[in-house]
Amino acid sequence: MRTIGKRVLNIEAEALLKASEKLGIEFDTAVHLLKSTKGRIIVTGLGKSGLIGKKISATFASCGYPSMFVHATDAVHGDLGNITEHDVVIAISYSGETEEVINLIQLIKRIGAKLIGMCGNPKSKLAEYSDVVLDISVEKEACPIGMVPTASTTLALAMGDALAVALMEMDGFNEEIYRKYHPGGQIGKKLLKVKHLMHTGDEVPKVYPQTKMRDTIKEMSWKGLGMAVVINEENKVLGIITDGDLRRLIQKHETITELTAGECMHSPPKIISPDALATEALNLMEVNKITSLIVVDKDWSLIGVIHLHDLWRTEMF
Repeated sequence: MRTIGKRVLNIEAEALLKASEKLGIEFDTAVHLLKSTKGRIIVTGLGKSGLIGKKISATFASCGYPSMFVHATDAVHGDLGNITEHDVVIAISYSGETEEVINLIQLIKRIGAKLIGMCGNPKSKLAEYSDVVLDISVEKEACPIGMVPTASTTLALAMGDALAVALMEMDGFNEEIYRKYHPGGQIGKKLLKVKHLMHTGDEVPKVYPQTKMRDTIKEMSWKGLGMAVVINEENKVLGIITDGDLRRLIQKHETITELTAGECMHSPPKIISPDALATEALNLMEVNKITSLIVVDKDWSLIGVIHLHDLWRTEMF
């Protein structure tokens, strides 16, 4: 059985490699067509091609490109209203002759939407009607009789991924954009950044080097983060005083109330950028056995504070 599995994977991998080698300027044209659309990316197909089309549409939508799948049969029974002249339609049919798809694309052309055809036959009706044709032909399917859609559907899916990724790179796609469209679940949690969770403004306990410790302790108590940031008049971070520091100071001095924050602070403190991932903040806290990090810009100006409790609330661990 393992031999069969390897053969199937090799056939499909070979189909992808050959498609990559013959990919031409028509791919560039298709990407620019998608980029320039003022409407949505509509994907259609039937059978196995329809299932692949649903996944391709979902990929576009998950990355911020309005997209929907329209079943080729349902379209002629009312769903055609989902397609407008401002849309780009990706139609998938390996033969390029699927009757329901051909009937639909004639209506699409009448509406005025642009059409990208994915097919394995450059002389098919789908290829003839399309504004751009992407070749998804394979030398053979991976099944014993060479007819069950296997290598061809893998290639169609990969071609859809290639279109989506090319579009993303043109638009400067990044983690922040991806997080915007994945606010829930593990993906959203993994892409959370420090700036999404940190305390800012009046929530941050901050004192100056000359601040007496009696007032520093009050500030720490009021803000409830178990620490205080020591800054100068220009808002530059100089150091930190934590609950642990207070315990050690009390053991060392008979009284600490008249000491200044500058005399008691720990410097330099552990810092992090607001654009760092929350997971990075968690790792820094664990490695250094601390419960908070000071958030600063590149010039060490105070931006905020992120606390271990803020990370716990995300349930990322």
